[in-house]
Amino acid sequence: MALKIMELEPKDLRKTCNIDDLEFECTSCIDPLDETVGQDRALRAIEFGVGIKSHGYNIYALGPIGTGKTTFIKNYLKDKAKLLPTPDDWCYIYNFSDDYRPIALRLPAGKGIEFQSDMDKLLGYLKTEIPKALDTEDFERERNEIYQQYQKERSERMSKLDEEASEAGFALQTGPTGLVLIPAYQGQPLTPQQLSQLRPEQRRELENKATEFQENIASTMRKIRDLEKEAKEKVSKLEQETVVFAVGHFINDLKEKYGEINDIITYLDNVQKDVIDNIDDFRRLQSGNGNSAEVMGMKIPMPQPTFNKYKVNLIVDNSKTQGAPVIIESNPTYSNLIGRIDRQVRFGALTTDFTMIKGGSLHHANGGFLIIPAESLLRNMLSWEAIKRVIDNKEIKITEIMQELSFFSTVSVEPEAIPIDLKIILIGAPNIYYLLHDLDNDFQKLFKVMADFDTLMERNQENIMKYAKFICARCLEENLLHFHKSAVAKVVEYGSEVSGDQQKLTTRFIDIADVIREASYWAQRENKDRVYSEDVKKAIDEKVYRSNRIEKRIQEVIDNGTIMVDVDGAVVGQVNGLAVMQLGDRMFGKPSRITVNTSLGNEGIINIEREAKMSGRIHDKGVLILTGFLCERYAQDKPISLSASICFEQSYEGVDGDSASSTELYALLSSISKIPIKQNIAVTGSVNQKGEIQPIGGATQKIEGFFDVCNARGLTGDQGVIIPKKNINNLMLREDIVEAVKEGKFHIYPVSTIDQGIEVLTGIEAGKLKRDGTYPKGTINYLVDKNLKEMAEKLKQYGHSDGKSASNIVEESEDEKNSG
Repeated sequence: MALKIMELEPKDLRKTCNIDDLEFECTSCIDPLDETVGQDRALRAIEFGVGIKSHGYNIYALGPIGTGKTTFIKNYLKDKAKLLPTPDDWCYIYNFSDDYRPIALRLPAGKGIEFQSDMDKLLGYLKTEIPKALDTEDFERERNEIYQQYQKERSERMSKLDEEASEAGFALQTGPTGLVLIPAYQGQPLTPQQLSQLRPEQRRELENKATEFQENIASTMRKIRDLEKEAKEKVSKLEQETVVFAVGHFINDLKEKYGEINDIITYLDNVQKDVIDNIDDFRRLQSGNGNSAEVMGMKIPMPQPTFNKYKVNLIVDNSKTQGAPVIIESNPTYSNLIGRIDRQVRFGALTTDFTMIKGGSLHHANGGFLIIPAESLLRNMLSWEAIKRVIDNKEIKITEIMQELSFFSTVSVEPEAIPIDLKIILIGAPNIYYLLHDLDNDFQKLFKVMADFDTLMERNQENIMKYAKFICARCLEENLLHFHKSAVAKVVEYGSEVSGDQQKLTTRFIDIADVIREASYWAQRENKDRVYSEDVKKAIDEKVYRSNRIEKRIQEVIDNGTIMVDVDGAVVGQVNGLAVMQLGDRMFGKPSRITVNTSLGNEGIINIEREAKMSGRIHDKGVLILTGFLCERYAQDKPISLSASICFEQSYEGVDGDSASSTELYALLSSISKIPIKQNIAVTGSVNQKGEIQPIGGATQKIEGFFDVCNARGLTGDQGVIIPKKNINNLMLREDIVEAVKEGKFHIYPVSTIDQGIEVLTGIEAGKLKRDGTYPKGTINYLVDKNLKEMAEKLKQYGHSDGKSASNIVEESEDEKNSG
């Protein structure tokens, strides 16, 4: 009976893009793409996250690199932000009540820089007008009049005191400790010699008079001090009135300008009061002399006053912002996010004030959107905790990082917290999202929206046209050559190659953009006016060539026999398996010899890779499935009594995955049935316990890997690969392989069951179970079942049902023969 073996047609191996379906001649004839392609789910999630105003609905956008997450989100948010109101400006101003706690001042957009400029102008007026006002003739005259009046009254009181002292027999002299009362005669002070010549009672009388007169001196001096205080108060009042008259109208103009902002009115009142209280600071500007301090006998000049307390520190300026801000923080350090407090060295010490407060990206994004790479955020110390605290508290409080770490604390300013209202969008890999979701309890509460970017989209006419528009956009933006429709078709086919599916296109546009740029480069080298299909093929081939050195080296050692792979003949218990290797951005197939040896025993199937601790869990599972298959099919009327060892020959690294499980089963059936397997056919595919072939990954690369080995040794026309039938749609084979299949030099066999595969590999019918529980004579299943029965009988015959190995049975059998 002739076997019915299914073989794929060339049209099944690669889905080409028909250029006749493209309704344009060149990408210069179409409009560029102005939308994101293939991300409907992510778009809906972002629309929802941006639209909902409830707390905690921040967004995590996840997806592989190259799916356009950042570009799409940035462009979408910029369009959305244009429709939103421009947020307020934020400033820090001096706190006249507490130097170390600057006040946060909120102003309408554009008013911040205006107010800052107005305060700078006001300070300039103060520094020029106050010294000028205090240097006018009118001011000097009025001040001199006050001092002259004081001097006059002081002189009168001192003269009166002199007269009273003279009448009492004393004279007044000024000493280091103040006025000294000295006895006098006829207005002349007595000398110490003359005092010593006085009688004791005269001296006592003088002492009593002196004590009584001291009260007059003290009273007079008190009145003089009161006069001096009164004079100073008058001078101070005169200075204040002069200063208010000179600059008060400037401050009043600002009050009128910002009359609707109560915080500014209060601040300007405090400024005016402080200016009046510190007129001497402005007077020192005129003299140009600062204070000095004496250190070790030397006078050290002190710096001029900076007047920083009258300045405005504008940390958020939205004067040029149209709509809400969209900020991308590519380096999310703690300081870049939260802000920082700078310091400067003054006289050997680090000093700071509120003018050295710098805002972070959270401040600049307030009222809008902040985009942060998730991995960079988590790599920066304290940044993640800071972001969570800001979202949770709905405010930004600038604290120094050393204070956060509790290493040490220094005297510094403590800026008032600023309330926030913004959306934070984290962009990162899926594994980071799932780790945060599982391990960080706050994450679920603060980032409730997941925007999942897909890597695939349907390959339909609409999306093919979007591919063409994407190519047009790249050509226009990067000044590349435009693409002929034949080149567009090749790019579309490449999109299916990357996706690994004939019915899909990749949305990893970073890969597509690279091919576009490189194809334009090769076309320009040929002095072409546009890019054609051969240029795209050249770009793809060159891209492969740059990264396939290891692949070619492996093929060389297979060709010279170092790695043993047969592509002709037939061997019992040996089959060519196919694996996939990933090195950087290059994935390629590698054939590998799999062998099985069987013998009498009860050990069952031994996975040599597992015994050598070179096998992964999925591969171990695949091997265990083989036992389930054998038991279900052949052990209904007898026990499975065999020992079988399975090995990946010349494997020097770990083996994992179940894509070789069907290959191992074919080799096992061959070893049990003693039917050789064709070595010109390689196999890939997973199998379940029912003998059904399951799809695997990397089907295209595996076929290409075995084809290259066969092609290097010479195609014979009977070589090929067995793949799962369910993987047909995943094939996007190279054009040279499609051509070889078309010419009958290479073959692709899709199978759905183990029976179909073993028929291809052996050329013998597998055989279906008959009603009497047996298989047709001469079939693979018949031979397997027959040999398993014989093995069971031999074990029973020799009385080794306790599970002794075949080697022990053979040894004991030899001993019996020798003893006979």
